[in-house]
Amino acid sequence: MRVDELETPIPIVDIDRLEANISRLQKYLNEHGIANRPHIKTHKIPEIAQMQVDAGAVGITCQKVSEAEVMADAGFKDIFIPYNIVGEKKLTRLIALAKRITVSMTADSAVVIRGLSESAQKAGLTLTVLIECDTGLHRCGVQTPQEAAELARLITQLPNLHFGGLMTYPTSDQTDNFVR
Repeated sequence: MRVDELETPIPIVDIDRLEANISRLQKYLNEHGIANRPHIKTHKIPEIAQMQVDAGAVGITCQKVSEAEVMADAGFKDIFIPYNIVGEKKLTRLIALAKRITVSMTADSAVVIRGLSESAQKAGLTLTVLIECDTGLHRCGVQTPQEAAELARLITQLPNLHFGGLMTYPTSDQTDNFVR
Protein backbone atom coordinates (compact mmCIF):
# COMPACT_ATOMS: atom_id res chain seq x y z
CA MET A 1 0.00 0.00 0.00
CA ARG A 2 1.24 3.47 -0.82
CA VAL A 3 0.96 6.50 1.45
CA ASP A 4 -1.44 8.23 -0.93
CA GLU A 5 -3.77 5.22 -0.68
CA LEU A 6 -4.22 5.45 3.07
CA GLU A 7 -7.50 6.74 4.44
CA THR A 8 -7.07 9.78 6.62
CA PRO A 9 -6.76 10.64 9.37
CA ILE A 10 -4.05 8.12 10.16
CA PRO A 11 -0.85 8.48 12.11
CA ILE A 12 2.29 7.65 10.18
CA VAL A 13 5.69 7.33 11.81
CA ASP A 14 8.91 7.50 9.83
CA ILE A 15 10.88 4.97 11.91
CA ASP A 16 14.24 5.98 10.44
CA ARG A 17 13.62 9.64 11.32
CA LEU A 18 12.30 8.71 14.77
CA GLU A 19 15.41 6.63 15.52
CA ALA A 20 17.68 9.40 14.22
CA ASN A 21 15.92 12.02 16.39
CA ILE A 22 16.11 9.86 19.51
CA SER A 23 19.78 9.14 18.85
CA ARG A 24 20.66 12.78 18.13
CA LEU A 25 18.99 14.04 21.32
CA GLN A 26 20.54 11.32 23.49
CA LYS A 27 24.00 12.00 22.04
CA TYR A 28 23.66 15.72 22.82
CA LEU A 29 22.50 15.02 26.37
CA ASN A 30 25.29 12.50 26.96
CA GLU A 31 27.88 15.01 25.72
CA HIS A 32 26.57 17.56 28.22
CA GLY A 33 26.17 15.19 31.17
CA ILE A 34 22.38 15.55 31.24
CA ALA A 35 20.24 12.61 32.32
CA ASN A 36 17.34 12.06 29.94
CA ARG A 37 13.90 11.15 31.28
CA PRO A 38 11.62 11.71 28.27
CA HIS A 39 7.96 12.52 28.72
CA ILE A 40 5.80 9.96 26.94
CA LYS A 41 2.74 12.22 26.71
CA THR A 42 3.52 13.07 23.10
CA HIS A 43 3.52 9.48 21.89
CA LYS A 44 2.13 7.27 24.72
CA ILE A 45 3.59 4.24 22.96
CA PRO A 46 5.61 1.75 25.01
CA GLU A 47 7.67 0.70 21.99
CA ILE A 48 8.82 4.28 21.39
CA ALA A 49 9.55 4.74 25.09
CA GLN A 50 11.63 1.56 24.94
CA MET A 51 13.58 3.00 22.00
CA GLN A 52 14.33 6.06 24.15
CA VAL A 53 15.48 3.95 27.11
CA ASP A 54 17.54 1.71 24.83
CA ALA A 55 19.26 4.84 23.51
CA GLY A 56 20.26 5.84 27.05
CA ALA A 57 17.33 7.48 28.85
CA VAL A 58 17.47 6.84 32.61
CA GLY A 59 13.71 6.34 32.87
CA ILE A 60 10.51 7.85 31.56
CA THR A 61 8.04 10.53 32.59
CA CYS A 62 4.27 9.98 32.59
CA GLN A 63 1.73 12.72 33.27
CA LYS A 64 -0.81 10.57 35.09
CA VAL A 65 -0.90 7.48 37.27
CA SER A 66 -2.96 5.70 34.59
CA GLU A 67 -0.24 6.33 31.97
CA ALA A 68 2.40 5.12 34.42
CA GLU A 69 0.41 1.93 35.02
CA VAL A 70 0.35 1.19 31.28
CA MET A 71 4.08 1.78 31.02
CA ALA A 72 4.80 -0.34 34.10
CA ASP A 73 2.71 -3.13 32.57
CA ALA A 74 4.92 -2.81 29.48
CA GLY A 75 8.01 -3.41 31.63
CA PHE A 76 9.27 0.05 32.58
CA LYS A 77 10.76 0.08 36.08
CA ASP A 78 11.59 3.77 36.72
CA ILE A 79 8.83 6.32 36.15
CA PHE A 80 8.50 9.96 37.18
CA ILE A 81 5.05 11.56 37.50
CA PRO A 82 5.34 15.39 37.48
CA TYR A 83 1.84 15.92 38.76
CA ASN A 84 0.19 16.53 42.13
CA ILE A 85 -1.50 13.28 43.11
CA VAL A 86 -4.56 14.00 45.24
CA GLY A 87 -7.48 11.88 46.39
CA GLU A 88 -7.81 8.43 47.86
CA LYS A 89 -8.38 6.60 44.55
CA LYS A 90 -5.31 8.08 42.86
CA LEU A 91 -3.16 7.62 45.95
CA THR A 92 -4.23 3.98 46.22
CA ARG A 93 -3.26 3.40 42.59
CA LEU A 94 0.04 5.24 43.12
CA ILE A 95 0.90 3.05 46.11
CA ALA A 96 0.07 -0.10 44.14
CA LEU A 97 2.38 1.15 41.40
CA ALA A 98 5.13 2.00 43.91
CA LYS A 99 5.01 -1.59 45.16
CA ARG A 100 5.91 -2.77 41.63
CA ILE A 101 8.40 -0.22 40.30
CA THR A 102 10.49 2.81 41.24
CA VAL A 103 8.20 5.80 41.02
CA SER A 104 8.75 9.44 41.96
CA MET A 105 6.40 12.38 41.79
CA THR A 106 6.13 16.13 42.34
CA ALA A 107 4.23 18.19 44.83
CA ASP A 108 3.68 21.92 45.18
CA SER A 109 1.68 22.09 48.40
CA ALA A 110 1.66 20.78 51.94
CA VAL A 111 -1.73 19.15 51.30
CA VAL A 112 -0.28 16.97 48.53
CA ILE A 113 2.81 16.12 50.57
CA ARG A 114 0.78 15.11 53.63
CA GLY A 115 -1.44 12.87 51.49
CA LEU A 116 1.61 11.16 49.99
CA SER A 117 3.13 10.66 53.44
CA GLU A 118 -0.04 9.18 54.92
CA SER A 119 -0.50 6.77 52.01
CA ALA A 120 3.14 5.71 52.01
CA GLN A 121 3.11 5.21 55.77
CA LYS A 122 0.03 2.97 55.61
CA ALA A 123 1.71 0.87 52.92
CA GLY A 124 5.11 0.77 54.62
CA LEU A 125 6.80 2.35 51.58
CA THR A 126 9.02 5.37 51.09
CA LEU A 127 8.09 7.70 48.22
CA THR A 128 10.50 10.08 46.50
CA VAL A 129 8.93 13.51 46.11
CA LEU A 130 10.28 16.48 44.17
CA ILE A 131 9.11 20.05 44.63
CA GLU A 132 7.65 21.61 41.50
CA CYS A 133 8.81 25.20 41.02
CA ASP A 134 7.10 27.76 38.79
CA THR A 135 9.97 29.60 37.16
CA GLY A 136 7.80 31.98 35.20
CA LEU A 137 5.44 29.98 33.01
CA HIS A 138 2.61 30.48 35.56
CA ARG A 139 1.35 26.93 35.19
CA CYS A 140 1.84 25.30 38.55
CA GLY A 141 4.44 24.96 41.26
CA VAL A 142 5.68 27.03 44.15
CA GLN A 143 6.39 30.66 43.39
CA THR A 144 9.52 31.35 45.45
CA PRO A 145 12.68 29.61 46.63
CA GLN A 146 11.43 30.12 50.19
CA GLU A 147 8.25 28.14 49.46
CA ALA A 148 10.35 25.39 47.87
CA ALA A 149 12.59 25.24 50.94
CA GLU A 150 9.57 25.05 53.27
CA LEU A 151 8.09 22.14 51.34
CA ALA A 152 11.47 20.39 51.14
CA ARG A 153 11.75 20.64 54.92
CA LEU A 154 8.23 19.22 55.27
CA ILE A 155 9.13 16.26 53.06
CA THR A 156 12.19 15.49 55.20
CA GLN A 157 10.13 15.80 58.42
CA LEU A 158 7.20 13.60 57.44
CA PRO A 159 7.46 9.81 57.61
CA ASN A 160 7.96 7.63 54.56
CA LEU A 161 9.00 10.43 52.21
CA HIS A 162 12.35 11.17 50.60
CA PHE A 163 13.17 14.60 49.16
CA GLY A 164 14.17 14.01 45.54
CA GLY A 165 15.04 17.57 44.51
CA LEU A 166 13.41 20.32 42.49
CA MET A 167 11.54 20.10 39.20
CA THR A 168 10.83 22.92 36.79
CA TYR A 169 10.31 23.53 33.12
CA PRO A 170 13.06 25.10 30.98
CA THR A 171 13.30 28.84 31.35
CA SER A 172 14.18 31.81 29.20
CA ASP A 173 14.92 35.48 29.86
CA GLN A 174 11.18 36.03 30.16
CA THR A 175 10.56 33.22 32.63
CA ASP A 176 13.41 33.25 35.13
CA ASN A 177 11.75 35.19 37.95
CA PHE A 178 12.07 32.29 40.42
CA VAL A 179 15.83 32.66 40.80
CA ARG A 180 15.89 36.44 41.27
